[in-house]
Amino acid sequence: MEIKELQQKVDAWIQEHGVRYFNELTNMTVLMEEVGELSRIMSRQFGEQSFKEGENADGLADEMADILFVLVCLANQTGVDLTEAVRQNLDKKTNRDSTRHKENRKLNG
Repeated sequence: MEIKELQQKVDAWIQEHGVRYFNELTNMTVLMEEVGELSRIMSRQFGEQSFKEGENADGLADEMADILFVLVCLANQTGVDLTEAVRQNLDKKTNRDSTRHKENRKLNG
């Protein structure tokens, strides 16, 4: 699925099932909540914490999808074309960091 199509599908879902978008500030706090839920799983699956009884150890993909959904909502609400934003961001990173990571001794030995 293309990013533009994802933005359209999220908008259609909101119109059909969600009544309206939450306001931008609410969606920003929802995004932080979802990032926290992903962090909890990451710290238990890849870090030194263990899962508590009853915690879902299989929720990694679902939490990432929740984050993407809310981020797309914010983009739609604020008029951001994520396809163009990602293209510009990759250009920026390429220009700024084209050799930076390859020359980083911490990454290369």
